[in-house]
Amino acid sequence: MSSTPVGSRLPESESSSARPVPRLSLRENLVGLKDMRRDQLAFLVRSVETHGDIFHMRLGGLPTVMINHPDHLQHVLVDHHQNYDKDNFLYRATRTVLREGLIANKGGESWRTHRKLMQPSFHRSSVAGFTTNISDLTAELLRAWEPDADAGTPVEVTADVADLALKIVLRALFGVDAAERGRQFERDFLEVNAIAGKFFRFPFPPLSWYSPSRNRLRALIRNMDAFIAYLISARMEHRSDKPDLFTLLLNSLDEETGTGLTHEQLTSEILAMIIAGYETSSNSISWIFYQLAAHPDIQRRVQEEVDGVLDGRVPTFDDLPNLSYTRRVIDETLRLFTPAWQTMRHAVDEDVIDGYRIPKGTDVYLNLFTFHRHPEFWPDPTRFDPERFTPEEVAKRPRGVYQPFGSGPRYCLGKQFALTELHIITVMLAQAFHVTRPPGQPPVGFAPLITLHPKGGIRLRLQRR
Repeated sequence: MSSTPVGSRLPESESSSARPVPRLSLRENLVGLKDMRRDQLAFLVRSVETHGDIFHMRLGGLPTVMINHPDHLQHVLVDHHQNYDKDNFLYRATRTVLREGLIANKGGESWRTHRKLMQPSFHRSSVAGFTTNISDLTAELLRAWEPDADAGTPVEVTADVADLALKIVLRALFGVDAAERGRQFERDFLEVNAIAGKFFRFPFPPLSWYSPSRNRLRALIRNMDAFIAYLISARMEHRSDKPDLFTLLLNSLDEETGTGLTHEQLTSEILAMIIAGYETSSNSISWIFYQLAAHPDIQRRVQEEVDGVLDGRVPTFDDLPNLSYTRRVIDETLRLFTPAWQTMRHAVDEDVIDGYRIPKGTDVYLNLFTFHRHPEFWPDPTRFDPERFTPEEVAKRPRGVYQPFGSGPRYCLGKQFALTELHIITVMLAQAFHVTRPPGQPPVGFAPLITLHPKGGIRLRLQRR
């Protein structure tokens, strides 16, 4: 690392001493384009191993600076976040689906207004009120699995927990169930995810714009918009004082202007929350279950903790701090299988990161898959080890080395909701079943789409406890 202080911009008089970011050669970029389409994650891992923590590459043909050190992320996401917005190809593609909702919003006053309006919906007290919905719906799924467990039939974990996560979000948002329409929404979004995943691996704007997939994508987005319109209409017809997210959003008036979200903004934000809430959580739950099945000793410790704390009763929000080993399992899963595994920023003005010049207009790529496997901070980084998250081990690491929910002003608003959901579901699974991998099942690989999916899904065998 350079001696130049990271996270503080160089004075103008010193800017000329900044070095250009090391570049991949033409051959490396051409080979990389092919490798990126074949195995995106393997290409990124190999690039970091070869070129280090900061280098210039053509990501899918577009000039990009990739950063992979905590100091670099601290600089971009926290210390100089005002200079890095989301006006880049990754989020332009995302805005095709989410428009100017909070997740994909470029930044500036529009983003600040939306963030301020939505913040109260995710306060700790609000999240605590949703835990009964989470436990009730989880109990329904666990009961539905009992016949398969008794028959020794593997269950389709990925599909089933996707249904569960969507039901949780819909009930928390609207206080309603929309089972059949919800399943169609899932199918539509899975197809959107696949199309978007191809775009991220091959983001040539002139070619991707005229791709035959473009018309299909528009049709799928219309379907999802219609689903959101149905939910809003249904809820507006049956107004309620129940403390769900929809009510909280409607009540989140801007005190300065006295206005809330417009109908279009409300639609965009609800769509973004549904997608972020069910898509990221369902994948995380699948990976947690898979790791428990792959590590019987860890699963046994979770079960012992759960039995000791709860003695068979349903977990509450107040129980979660006492289930600390289970939380460490969740944290380690989010490290290795970070759902929102990539993000990107656009340099509004020229900057300097760790002594390297970042020209105005540069797209800066942050890949959390390699970041959370950085050997300087994570010994034996691919090994699944919840002990990395004991208070003693956490205290040894510098800040910013672990950020599955991002950091800085644009960290994930739904962090508390997601962690609460994952914690309750994992605890209730441990109470009900012992999970194992079916005999002869090969290891599950990665499908790096918008989020990090288990390739081909996860199937597990359940045994009642």
